[in-house]
Amino acid sequence: MSEYDAAFARVTSQAIAPLLDAVVLHKGMRLLDVATGPGYVAAVAAAQGARVTGIDFSAPMVARARSANPGVDFQEGDAEALAFPDGSFDAVVMNFGMLHLARPERAMTEAARVLKSGGRYAFTVWAKPDEAVGFGVILNAIQSHGKLGIQLPEGPPFFRFSEPAECDQALRSAGFVGVRVTRHPQIWRFQAADDLFDAIYNGGVRIKAILRAQSDEALQAIRTAARDATQQYMHNSVIEISMPAILASASKPA
Repeated sequence: MSEYDAAFARVTSQAIAPLLDAVVLHKGMRLLDVATGPGYVAAVAAAQGARVTGIDFSAPMVARARSANPGVDFQEGDAEALAFPDGSFDAVVMNFGMLHLARPERAMTEAARVLKSGGRYAFTVWAKPDEAVGFGVILNAIQSHGKLGIQLPEGPPFFRFSEPAECDQALRSAGFVGVRVTRHPQIWRFQAADDLFDAIYNGGVRIKAILRAQSDEALQAIRTAARDATQQYMHNSVIEISMPAILASASKPA
């Protein structure tokens, strides 16, 4: 794992326990972890006795997940076209994967399809940038010193599902009931003021694409502005940045 992947993992892993609690994880449960990445959620669920399958569209991610967790079933797969029969799983989860899908609504209807009646579904996304401060710092720096109007990979607006009402509407449209949306505090910790910029520049996805489209001069100005803004979050020689998760969960009708 690169240092940049590790930097993101330090914060995204904080959502794993609430995510699994939201689907009432228990021993023997058939769980599908969609957009599993390196397999962090799948590994925790398997360690708690669930029968886990993890899927990701990225072959290198699947290979990494298999290498790190040889006892877990990992497969290449498409969140918007799941290769499983109807009613295959007791629960489906996705940790920060929804932001990168071209058709998130399709992923929700597919999750509903592969769930058994009464099965649970849960996903996490980031809170809005005024709350997920790390993103706010970088986006404000880009707005001041670069260009935000960059053509991005296909996907929903980055903070669309940061709004509870949007989660509720989308899940109900996909056929779910009992929707619940909660906010979970998370802290992203760094040792140096440049670490936030470096983590997003090297390990992000959509905001990374915006950064990498900037001119060299603008990029340096953005880095400097982000470094200066990050300094204010230094506490006892450690930078602590609030990065809350929004957790949406619901059930397939029984």
